[in-house]
Amino acid sequence: MSQHSSATLFSSPVVSTRTTVGIWWGLLGVFAFSFTVPFTRVAVEGMSPLFIGAGRAVVAAILAAAALAFTRQRFPQGIQWFRLAIVAGGIVAGFPLLTTFALTSTSASHGAVVIALLPAATATVAVLRGRERPRPLFWVLTAVGVVAALLFALVQSGGFGSLQWADLLLLGAVLAAAIGYAEGGLLARELGSWQTISWALVVASPVMIVLTLASLGSGLPSASLASWASFAYLGVVSMFLGFFAWYRGLAIGPMAQVSQIQLVQPVMTIAWAALLLGESLTLTTVVGGLLVILCAGAAVRVRLAPPSGS
Repeated sequence: MSQHSSATLFSSPVVSTRTTVGIWWGLLGVFAFSFTVPFTRVAVEGMSPLFIGAGRAVVAAILAAAALAFTRQRFPQGIQWFRLAIVAGGIVAGFPLLTTFALTSTSASHGAVVIALLPAATATVAVLRGRERPRPLFWVLTAVGVVAALLFALVQSGGFGSLQWADLLLLGAVLAAAIGYAEGGLLARELGSWQTISWALVVASPVMIVLTLASLGSGLPSASLASWASFAYLGVVSMFLGFFAWYRGLAIGPMAQVSQIQLVQPVMTIAWAALLLGESLTLTTVVGGLLVILCAGAAVRVRLAPPSGS
């Protein structure tokens, strides 16, 4: 049978196995996500954090349900529903709600600390859950990249100072997202990339609808056009379209390597915060950003160690 026949295509995995393809898809997802923190910061100026965190999921769930119905996707089976609930708890409910509440009292640059921690957290969960075995050099480069990203974000935000409740929320958001990313990346190999986030949104929708209605006790927010535009981006892109690319990249994998692409997200986020919100952009941003990108680029080039005994 020809390698290019349709039968061969349908018998192959849901996504390609080429690492470079996974990296490019992951980068596209990171670019989409890099606007999330600044736009959340804009939205919270005129809307309650509960409405933003839950409402954006409802918007995305409507789009997801329409896409699933229009394309007549098969329903998940058995344990896949439980795994979708884990994904939903991590990236549909946990990360959006926790970061939105945190950003009511901290800057977008400070919120970039969350993004700096995500790659290491996701890689760790991926290794535990997906049984990936990176070489020691991978972990060295990852540690250097994480330290560089943390220092970069902390310098830009003026440092943590004393530990505040917002910082605890951000740390909780990191853990939630890492679990959701890792489980979603594995599940995307079975259901498909956009199908995974779509089903997760549908699974979470009953709870998100209830929370959204609860946030509307005093009526719709009287927010500015900029706040509503930011909310629309969060619902359509950050919560839905961005995951098309991100989960496809994680599914192609190796997950522990593709996740390191997110080390460049703090650079992008703080750049957008400077351009859109007027937050300070200094030489430290340029130098720190280059260091983070170099570390991320080196980490994704390190190939997984072969299984022992091979």
